[in-house]
Amino acid sequence: MSDNLQQAAEARAASVIGLAQELIRRPSRAGIDDYGPVLDVLEDWLTARALPHRRLHGAAGELVGLLVEIPGGRPGAWWTLDACVDTAPYGDETAWSFPPGSGDIADGWLRGRGAADSKLAAAMFCHIAADLMPHAADVHGGLAVLLDVDEHTGGFGGARAYLADPAAARPAGVMIGYPGLDDVVVGGRGLWRAGVAVHAPSGHSGSSRAVVGAISRAAHLVRLLDAADLPGVDGALAFPLPPKLSVTSFHGGQGFSVTPDRCDLNVDIRTTPTFDAHDAETLVRKAVAELDAELPAPKPTEVTPVAAWPPFRLAEGEQPAAALLNAAAEAGLMVRAKTAGPSNIGNLLAGEGIPATAGFGVPYEGLHGIDERAHLAELPQVYTVYQRAVLRLLGG
Repeated sequence: MSDNLQQAAEARAASVIGLAQELIRRPSRAGIDDYGPVLDVLEDWLTARALPHRRLHGAAGELVGLLVEIPGGRPGAWWTLDACVDTAPYGDETAWSFPPGSGDIADGWLRGRGAADSKLAAAMFCHIAADLMPHAADVHGGLAVLLDVDEHTGGFGGARAYLADPAAARPAGVMIGYPGLDDVVVGGRGLWRAGVAVHAPSGHSGSSRAVVGAISRAAHLVRLLDAADLPGVDGALAFPLPPKLSVTSFHGGQGFSVTPDRCDLNVDIRTTPTFDAHDAETLVRKAVAELDAELPAPKPTEVTPVAAWPPFRLAEGEQPAAALLNAAAEAGLMVRAKTAGPSNIGNLLAGEGIPATAGFGVPYEGLHGIDERAHLAELPQVYTVYQRAVLRLLGG
Protein backbone atom coordinates (compact mmCIF):
# COMPACT_ATOMS: atom_id res chain seq x y z
CA MET A 1 0.00 0.00 0.00
CA SER A 2 1.22 3.47 -0.79
CA ASP A 3 3.23 4.96 2.08
CA ASN A 4 1.83 8.38 1.11
CA LEU A 5 -1.75 7.22 1.62
CA GLN A 6 -0.90 5.59 4.94
CA GLN A 7 0.90 8.68 6.19
CA ALA A 8 -1.97 10.89 5.09
CA ALA A 9 -4.45 8.65 6.90
CA GLU A 10 -2.42 8.81 10.11
CA ALA A 11 -2.30 12.59 9.84
CA ARG A 12 -6.06 12.70 9.27
CA ALA A 13 -6.96 10.50 12.24
CA ALA A 14 -7.12 13.25 14.87
CA SER A 15 -9.40 15.39 12.70
CA VAL A 16 -11.66 12.41 11.90
CA ILE A 17 -11.96 11.58 15.59
CA GLY A 18 -12.66 15.20 16.49
CA LEU A 19 -15.55 15.41 14.02
CA ALA A 20 -16.92 12.06 15.21
CA GLN A 21 -16.84 13.30 18.81
CA GLU A 22 -18.90 16.35 17.89
CA LEU A 23 -21.43 14.11 16.14
CA ILE A 24 -21.74 11.76 19.12
CA ARG A 25 -22.39 14.74 21.39
CA ARG A 26 -25.47 15.62 19.33
CA PRO A 27 -28.05 12.94 20.23
CA SER A 28 -29.78 11.68 17.08
CA ARG A 29 -31.76 8.65 18.22
CA ALA A 30 -34.07 7.52 15.43
CA GLY A 31 -37.64 8.59 15.99
CA ILE A 32 -36.72 10.36 19.24
CA ASP A 33 -34.33 13.27 18.66
CA ASP A 34 -34.33 16.17 16.23
CA TYR A 35 -31.81 15.40 13.48
CA GLY A 36 -31.08 19.08 12.84
CA PRO A 37 -28.20 19.49 15.34
CA VAL A 38 -26.18 16.50 14.13
CA LEU A 39 -26.67 17.47 10.48
CA ASP A 40 -25.74 21.07 11.33
CA VAL A 41 -22.35 19.87 12.60
CA LEU A 42 -21.72 18.11 9.31
CA GLU A 43 -23.00 20.98 7.21
CA ASP A 44 -20.76 23.47 9.03
CA TRP A 45 -17.75 21.18 8.54
CA LEU A 46 -18.44 20.71 4.83
CA THR A 47 -19.09 24.41 4.26
CA ALA A 48 -15.86 25.41 5.98
CA ARG A 49 -13.96 23.22 3.49
CA ALA A 50 -15.96 24.32 0.44
CA LEU A 51 -17.13 20.78 -0.21
CA PRO A 52 -20.19 20.84 -2.50
CA HIS A 53 -23.21 19.46 -0.67
CA ARG A 54 -26.94 19.86 -0.32
CA ARG A 55 -29.78 18.83 1.92
CA LEU A 56 -32.06 15.90 1.19
CA HIS A 57 -35.74 16.06 2.10
CA GLY A 58 -38.33 13.33 2.52
CA ALA A 59 -41.80 13.12 1.02
CA ALA A 60 -43.25 15.37 3.74
CA GLY A 61 -40.44 17.91 3.40
CA GLU A 62 -38.54 16.72 6.47
CA LEU A 63 -34.73 16.87 6.49
CA VAL A 64 -33.40 13.33 5.98
CA GLY A 65 -29.73 13.79 5.19
CA LEU A 66 -26.93 15.53 3.38
CA LEU A 67 -25.41 14.62 0.03
CA VAL A 68 -21.83 15.52 -0.84
CA GLU A 69 -20.99 15.34 -4.55
CA ILE A 70 -17.44 15.51 -5.96
CA PRO A 71 -17.57 15.34 -9.78
CA GLY A 72 -14.48 14.06 -11.54
CA GLY A 73 -12.93 15.74 -14.53
CA ARG A 74 -13.25 12.71 -16.81
CA PRO A 75 -16.23 10.60 -17.90
CA GLY A 76 -17.06 7.57 -15.80
CA ALA A 77 -19.29 6.00 -13.18
CA TRP A 78 -20.27 7.54 -9.88
CA TRP A 79 -19.65 5.67 -6.64
CA THR A 80 -21.09 6.38 -3.20
CA LEU A 81 -19.88 6.17 0.38
CA ASP A 82 -22.78 5.99 2.84
CA ALA A 83 -22.88 6.35 6.63
CA CYS A 84 -25.95 7.00 8.73
CA VAL A 85 -25.82 9.63 11.46
CA ASP A 86 -29.00 8.66 13.28
CA THR A 87 -28.61 6.00 15.96
CA ALA A 88 -30.33 3.33 17.98
CA PRO A 89 -31.96 4.43 21.28
CA TYR A 90 -29.90 4.48 24.47
CA GLY A 91 -31.93 1.84 26.26
CA ASP A 92 -31.42 1.77 30.03
CA GLU A 93 -29.07 4.69 30.58
CA THR A 94 -28.39 3.58 34.16
CA ALA A 95 -26.77 0.42 32.76
CA TRP A 96 -24.16 2.43 30.87
CA SER A 97 -20.77 2.93 32.53
CA PHE A 98 -20.40 6.30 30.79
CA PRO A 99 -22.90 8.85 29.39
CA PRO A 100 -24.29 7.70 26.03
CA GLY A 101 -23.61 11.12 24.53
CA SER A 102 -20.12 11.54 25.98
CA GLY A 103 -17.99 11.25 22.85
CA ASP A 104 -14.87 10.91 25.01
CA ILE A 105 -11.87 8.62 24.53
CA ALA A 106 -10.74 6.09 27.14
CA ASP A 107 -8.07 3.42 26.73
CA GLY A 108 -8.06 3.89 22.96
CA TRP A 109 -11.86 3.62 22.57
CA LEU A 110 -14.18 6.34 21.27
CA ARG A 111 -17.23 6.07 23.52
CA GLY A 112 -20.90 6.89 23.04
CA ARG A 113 -23.99 6.03 21.04
CA GLY A 114 -23.15 6.21 17.35
CA ALA A 115 -19.39 5.74 17.83
CA ALA A 116 -19.62 2.41 16.02
CA ASP A 117 -22.86 2.82 14.06
CA SER A 118 -21.97 4.97 12.26
CA LYS A 119 -20.74 8.46 13.20
CA LEU A 120 -17.05 7.57 13.03
CA ALA A 121 -17.59 6.28 9.49
CA ALA A 122 -19.47 9.46 8.57
CA ALA A 123 -16.55 11.57 9.79
CA MET A 124 -14.10 9.36 7.90
CA PHE A 125 -16.06 9.56 4.63
CA CYS A 126 -16.26 13.36 4.89
CA HIS A 127 -12.47 13.50 5.16
CA ILE A 128 -12.01 11.13 2.21
CA ALA A 129 -14.16 13.48 0.13
CA ALA A 130 -12.07 16.42 1.30
CA ASP A 131 -8.87 14.57 0.33
CA LEU A 132 -10.27 13.82 -3.12
CA MET A 133 -11.52 17.33 -3.85
CA PRO A 134 -8.16 18.90 -4.90
CA HIS A 135 -7.49 16.00 -7.29
CA ALA A 136 -11.01 15.61 -8.69
CA ALA A 137 -10.02 16.78 -12.18
CA ASP A 138 -7.83 13.68 -12.54
CA VAL A 139 -10.48 11.05 -11.76
CA HIS A 140 -13.30 9.46 -13.74
CA GLY A 141 -16.97 9.75 -12.85
CA GLY A 142 -17.54 11.12 -9.38
CA LEU A 143 -17.82 10.41 -5.67
CA ALA A 144 -20.96 10.98 -3.60
CA VAL A 145 -21.06 10.79 0.21
CA LEU A 146 -24.51 10.12 1.63
CA LEU A 147 -24.93 11.19 5.26
CA ASP A 148 -28.42 9.92 5.98
CA VAL A 149 -30.88 9.75 8.83
CA ASP A 150 -34.11 7.77 9.24
CA GLU A 151 -31.95 4.64 8.90
CA HIS A 152 -32.46 3.05 12.31
CA THR A 153 -36.23 3.43 11.97
CA GLY A 154 -36.06 1.01 9.04
CA GLY A 155 -37.64 3.69 6.85
CA PHE A 156 -34.35 4.61 5.14
CA GLY A 157 -35.72 8.06 4.35
CA GLY A 158 -32.31 9.51 3.53
CA ALA A 159 -31.37 6.73 1.15
CA ARG A 160 -34.79 6.83 -0.50
CA ALA A 161 -34.56 10.60 -0.99
CA TYR A 162 -31.11 10.17 -2.56
CA LEU A 163 -32.30 7.49 -4.98
CA ALA A 164 -35.38 9.54 -5.90
CA ASP A 165 -33.44 12.79 -6.45
CA PRO A 166 -33.38 13.53 -10.20
CA ALA A 167 -30.39 15.85 -9.72
CA ALA A 168 -28.21 13.10 -8.18
CA ALA A 169 -26.08 10.89 -10.41
CA ARG A 170 -27.18 7.27 -10.09
CA PRO A 171 -24.39 5.34 -8.33
CA ALA A 172 -22.76 2.32 -9.93
CA GLY A 173 -22.29 0.97 -6.41
CA VAL A 174 -22.35 1.92 -2.74
CA MET A 175 -20.00 1.18 0.19
CA ILE A 176 -21.82 1.44 3.53
CA GLY A 177 -19.70 2.28 6.56
CA TYR A 178 -20.92 -0.16 9.19
CA PRO A 179 -18.18 -1.23 11.64
CA GLY A 180 -16.20 -4.46 12.00
CA LEU A 181 -12.68 -5.23 10.83
CA ASP A 182 -13.08 -8.92 9.94
CA ASP A 183 -15.80 -8.88 7.29
CA VAL A 184 -17.00 -7.11 4.20
CA VAL A 185 -20.72 -7.80 3.92
CA VAL A 186 -21.42 -8.57 0.26
CA GLY A 187 -24.91 -10.00 0.64
CA GLY A 188 -27.88 -10.42 2.89
CA ARG A 189 -31.15 -12.23 3.24
CA GLY A 190 -34.18 -10.33 2.04
CA LEU A 191 -37.38 -9.94 3.99
CA TRP A 192 -41.14 -10.12 3.73
CA ARG A 193 -43.16 -8.61 6.56
CA ALA A 194 -46.86 -8.56 7.26
CA GLY A 195 -49.36 -7.68 9.93
CA VAL A 196 -51.96 -10.36 10.64
CA ALA A 197 -55.31 -9.58 12.28
CA VAL A 198 -57.03 -12.59 13.87
CA HIS A 199 -60.73 -12.21 14.70
CA ALA A 200 -63.22 -14.01 16.93
CA PRO A 201 -66.48 -13.33 18.78
CA SER A 202 -65.95 -11.35 21.97
CA GLY A 203 -67.35 -12.56 25.25
CA HIS A 204 -67.14 -12.51 29.03
CA SER A 205 -64.42 -14.69 30.47
CA GLY A 206 -66.88 -16.04 33.06
CA SER A 207 -69.67 -16.88 30.61
CA SER A 208 -70.99 -20.41 30.38
CA ARG A 209 -70.99 -20.03 26.58
CA ALA A 210 -67.82 -21.54 25.09
CA VAL A 211 -65.94 -19.03 22.95
CA VAL A 212 -62.67 -19.60 21.11
CA GLY A 213 -61.27 -16.12 21.51
CA ALA A 214 -58.99 -14.20 19.22
CA ILE A 215 -55.96 -14.80 21.44
CA SER A 216 -56.51 -18.56 21.38
CA ARG A 217 -56.97 -18.49 17.60
CA ALA A 218 -53.83 -16.36 17.21
CA ALA A 219 -51.85 -18.73 19.42
CA HIS A 220 -52.90 -21.59 17.16
CA LEU A 221 -51.75 -19.60 14.13
CA VAL A 222 -48.36 -19.06 15.76
CA ARG A 223 -48.07 -22.84 16.24
CA LEU A 224 -48.91 -23.37 12.57
CA LEU A 225 -46.32 -20.84 11.50
CA ASP A 226 -43.66 -22.27 13.80
CA ALA A 227 -44.30 -25.72 12.31
CA ALA A 228 -44.14 -24.50 8.72
CA ASP A 229 -41.64 -26.32 6.51
CA LEU A 230 -38.94 -23.95 5.27
CA PRO A 231 -36.24 -25.03 2.81
CA GLY A 232 -32.63 -25.35 3.88
CA VAL A 233 -29.54 -23.97 2.21
CA ASP A 234 -29.40 -24.72 -1.51
CA GLY A 235 -25.91 -26.05 -2.09
CA ALA A 236 -26.15 -25.26 -5.80
CA LEU A 237 -26.29 -21.53 -5.02
CA ALA A 238 -23.55 -19.33 -3.58
CA PHE A 239 -25.93 -18.21 -0.84
CA PRO A 240 -25.04 -19.69 2.53
CA LEU A 241 -28.11 -18.94 4.67
CA PRO A 242 -31.59 -20.54 4.82
CA PRO A 243 -34.87 -18.61 5.12
CA LYS A 244 -36.19 -17.88 8.61
CA LEU A 245 -39.67 -17.11 9.99
CA SER A 246 -40.31 -15.18 13.20
CA VAL A 247 -43.45 -13.91 14.89
CA THR A 248 -42.17 -10.64 16.33
CA SER A 249 -45.28 -9.08 17.90
CA PHE A 250 -48.42 -10.49 19.54
CA HIS A 251 -51.03 -8.15 20.97
CA GLY A 252 -54.68 -8.45 21.91
CA GLY A 253 -57.09 -7.76 24.70
CA GLN A 254 -56.92 -5.87 27.98
CA GLY A 255 -57.99 -6.53 31.53
CA PHE A 256 -59.28 -9.89 32.72
CA SER A 257 -62.99 -10.21 32.17
CA VAL A 258 -63.35 -9.84 28.38
CA THR A 259 -62.33 -12.37 25.75
CA PRO A 260 -61.13 -10.05 22.95
CA ASP A 261 -62.48 -10.10 19.42
CA ARG A 262 -59.15 -9.29 17.78
CA CYS A 263 -55.46 -10.18 18.15
CA ASP A 264 -52.70 -8.70 15.99
CA LEU A 265 -49.45 -10.36 15.00
CA ASN A 266 -46.35 -9.19 13.16
CA VAL A 267 -44.67 -11.82 11.00
CA ASP A 268 -41.11 -11.37 9.71
CA ILE A 269 -39.73 -13.83 7.15
CA ARG A 270 -36.13 -13.59 5.97
CA THR A 271 -35.99 -14.65 2.33
CA THR A 272 -33.37 -16.17 0.02
CA PRO A 273 -32.97 -16.64 -3.73
CA THR A 274 -34.83 -19.98 -3.49
CA PHE A 275 -37.54 -18.76 -1.08
CA ASP A 276 -38.63 -15.29 -2.11
CA ALA A 277 -41.33 -12.83 -1.03
CA HIS A 278 -43.99 -14.64 -3.05
CA ASP A 279 -43.12 -17.92 -1.33
CA ALA A 280 -43.20 -16.21 2.07
CA GLU A 281 -46.64 -14.72 1.48
CA THR A 282 -47.94 -18.03 0.13
CA LEU A 283 -46.75 -19.81 3.28
CA VAL A 284 -48.45 -17.33 5.61
CA ARG A 285 -51.72 -17.31 3.68
CA LYS A 286 -51.75 -21.11 3.68
CA ALA A 287 -51.37 -21.15 7.47
CA VAL A 288 -54.14 -18.54 7.78
CA ALA A 289 -56.46 -20.60 5.57
CA GLU A 290 -55.76 -23.65 7.73
CA LEU A 291 -56.55 -21.66 10.88
CA ASP A 292 -59.84 -20.37 9.50
CA ALA A 293 -60.84 -23.90 8.42
CA GLU A 294 -59.94 -25.55 11.75
CA LEU A 295 -61.25 -22.77 14.04
CA PRO A 296 -63.88 -20.81 12.08
CA ALA A 297 -64.72 -17.25 13.05
CA PRO A 298 -67.34 -14.75 11.85
CA LYS A 299 -64.62 -12.76 10.06
CA PRO A 300 -61.68 -14.22 8.12
CA THR A 301 -58.13 -13.58 9.25
CA GLU A 302 -56.54 -10.62 7.46
CA VAL A 303 -52.97 -10.51 6.12
CA THR A 304 -51.55 -7.07 5.32
CA PRO A 305 -48.07 -7.08 3.72
CA VAL A 306 -46.01 -4.09 4.88
CA ALA A 307 -42.53 -4.57 3.38
CA ALA A 308 -40.60 -6.76 0.96
CA TRP A 309 -36.91 -6.55 0.07
CA PRO A 310 -34.99 -8.95 -2.13
CA PRO A 311 -31.97 -10.95 -0.97
CA PHE A 312 -28.68 -10.06 -2.60
CA ARG A 313 -25.12 -11.32 -2.90
CA LEU A 314 -22.24 -9.87 -4.86
CA ALA A 315 -19.51 -12.01 -6.34
CA GLU A 316 -16.15 -11.21 -4.78
CA GLY A 317 -14.94 -10.00 -8.17
CA GLU A 318 -17.91 -7.64 -8.57
CA GLN A 319 -17.55 -3.95 -7.78
CA PRO A 320 -17.50 -2.31 -5.33
CA ALA A 321 -16.76 -5.50 -3.35
CA ALA A 322 -13.60 -6.27 -5.34
CA ALA A 323 -12.09 -2.82 -4.77
CA LEU A 324 -12.69 -2.95 -1.03
CA LEU A 325 -11.52 -6.55 -0.56
CA ASN A 326 -8.41 -5.96 -2.66
CA ALA A 327 -7.56 -2.77 -0.78
CA ALA A 328 -7.95 -4.60 2.53
CA ALA A 329 -5.66 -7.40 1.35
CA GLU A 330 -3.04 -4.86 0.26
CA ALA A 331 -3.19 -3.43 3.78
CA GLY A 332 -2.36 -6.86 5.18
CA LEU A 333 -5.85 -7.48 6.55
CA MET A 334 -7.50 -10.91 6.43
CA VAL A 335 -11.04 -9.85 5.55
CA ARG A 336 -13.83 -12.30 4.69
CA ALA A 337 -16.68 -11.74 2.28
CA LYS A 338 -19.83 -12.34 4.32
CA THR A 339 -23.54 -12.79 3.67
CA ALA A 340 -25.45 -11.28 6.58
CA GLY A 341 -28.50 -12.76 8.27
CA PRO A 342 -30.04 -9.40 9.19
CA SER A 343 -31.17 -7.16 6.36
CA ASN A 344 -29.54 -3.80 5.79
CA ILE A 345 -29.68 -0.85 3.44
CA GLY A 346 -27.95 -3.05 0.86
CA ASN A 347 -31.28 -4.82 0.37
CA LEU A 348 -32.96 -1.52 -0.46
CA LEU A 349 -30.19 -0.78 -2.95
CA ALA A 350 -30.42 -4.29 -4.41
CA GLY A 351 -34.08 -3.62 -5.12
CA GLU A 352 -32.90 -0.67 -7.22
CA GLY A 353 -30.28 -2.78 -9.02
CA ILE A 354 -27.39 -1.06 -7.22
CA PRO A 355 -24.63 -3.32 -5.78
CA ALA A 356 -23.50 -2.51 -2.25
CA THR A 357 -21.06 -3.60 0.42
CA ALA A 358 -21.36 -3.05 4.17
CA GLY A 359 -19.71 -3.90 7.41
CA PHE A 360 -16.02 -2.97 7.04
CA GLY A 361 -14.74 -0.57 9.67
CA VAL A 362 -12.98 -0.38 13.03
CA PRO A 363 -13.53 -2.97 15.77
CA TYR A 364 -16.42 -2.16 18.08
CA GLU A 365 -18.42 -3.17 21.15
CA GLY A 366 -21.94 -2.46 22.37
CA LEU A 367 -23.58 -1.94 18.99
CA HIS A 368 -27.27 -1.13 19.66
CA GLY A 369 -26.62 -2.10 23.29
CA ILE A 370 -25.00 -0.50 26.31
CA ASP A 371 -21.52 1.06 26.36
CA GLU A 372 -21.20 1.42 22.58
CA ARG A 373 -17.62 2.19 21.60
CA ALA A 374 -15.24 2.05 18.64
CA HIS A 375 -11.55 1.13 18.76
CA LEU A 376 -9.35 3.83 17.28
CA ALA A 377 -5.97 2.16 16.74
CA GLU A 378 -7.15 0.65 13.45
CA LEU A 379 -8.68 3.88 12.13
CA PRO A 380 -5.71 4.90 9.88
CA GLN A 381 -5.68 1.43 8.34
CA VAL A 382 -9.44 1.46 7.69
CA TYR A 383 -9.25 4.99 6.32
CA THR A 384 -6.49 3.99 3.90
CA VAL A 385 -8.43 0.93 2.71
CA TYR A 386 -11.50 3.01 1.85
CA GLN A 387 -9.39 5.71 0.24
CA ARG A 388 -7.53 3.16 -1.87
CA ALA A 389 -10.83 1.52 -2.88
CA VAL A 390 -12.35 4.86 -3.89
CA LEU A 391 -9.34 5.82 -5.98
CA ARG A 392 -9.39 2.44 -7.70
CA LEU A 393 -13.07 2.77 -8.55
CA LEU A 394 -12.54 6.30 -9.85
CA GLY A 395 -9.51 5.28 -11.87
CA GLY A 396 -7.34 7.75 -9.92
